Amino acid sequence: MLATPGPLPSATVEDRWAFEVKQDGQRAMIYLPGNGTILVRARSGTDITAAYTELLPLADALGSRSAVLDGEIVALDDQGRSDFERLQQRMGLAGSPAKAARMANQVPAHLMLFDVVHLEGRLLTGLPYAERREVLEGLGLAGPAWSTPSAITGHGAEAWGMAREAGLEGLIAKRLTSRYEAGARSKTWVKIKVHRIADVVIGGWVPGRGRLTGLPGAVLVGERHDGLLHYAGSVGTGWSRTERTRLAELLQAAATDTCPFTPVPPVVGARWVLPRLVGEVRYTSRTRAGRLRHPSWHRLRPDLAPGGLA
Repeated sequence: MLATPGPLPSATVEDRWAFEVKQDGQRAMIYLPGNGTILVRARSGTDITAAYTELLPLADALGSRSAVLDGEIVALDDQGRSDFERLQQRMGLAGSPAKAARMANQVPAHLMLFDVVHLEGRLLTGLPYAERREVLEGLGLAGPAWSTPSAITGHGAEAWGMAREAGLEGLIAKRLTSRYEAGARSKTWVKIKVHRIADVVIGGWVPGRGRLTGLPGAVLVGERHDGLLHYAGSVGTGWSRTERTRLAELLQAAATDTCPFTPVPPVVGARWVLPRLVGEVRYTSRTRAGRLRHPSWHRLRPDLAPGGLA
């Protein structure tokens, strides 16, 4: 079951919703037959059990009881927050168990459990979320590499404020009466992302394709540090066609053969512009290299001078 992007439920109805921290990791279904074995599958259905060797002891956590659990595999930073960039070092190692075991020591993975869809031969998808949550918490699943993070009923604004203050990715709001809709992106689960704002300088662009032929498919943006323009990422969403057309005119007028970024970013097909256009973008977090994650365009900032964004 997948969540639909949306706003925070209003204070008038928030008592009908539970709020969980949105984890930034790899979604997984955990199959525990009750015979001492475990099977971990990714959203695609791929068997990824061998990639996460630290989860193998979970096979015995419920004894002979069988269960199918839903959760997110994460790698935590030094402040206990899920860090997708760290987790990427563990993903894709299912075919290399020896390497996966070595990496488990360097980048430990942790399974955050948030739902139970099958227990001891009984399908639980028809139960409301509140009841499934009670069943899940009753299993007492807490171990060295897995846990059942808490959910808060109501108090959405407070939960949102705490998530934002802690630098988390956001919240998942789940209607207390919601059934588990396997394979569906449901409006009874809502993901609310914490968006941060950055002022950036446009230093280049990449031509669009298909319906965007002749228009910028994405702009290449940077931020100034120590007098140099450092590449911060590629932004390809957030415009209407009218806004994109206007931006194309501005980019053409600022065209140059010289890359303004230091160092030159490895972007295929990039076209460079004089770094004089400032824009405001929304993003969720940053990589260790300072790149913006999930950036989207917000607006041009003609009131800001590109040289002043240090």
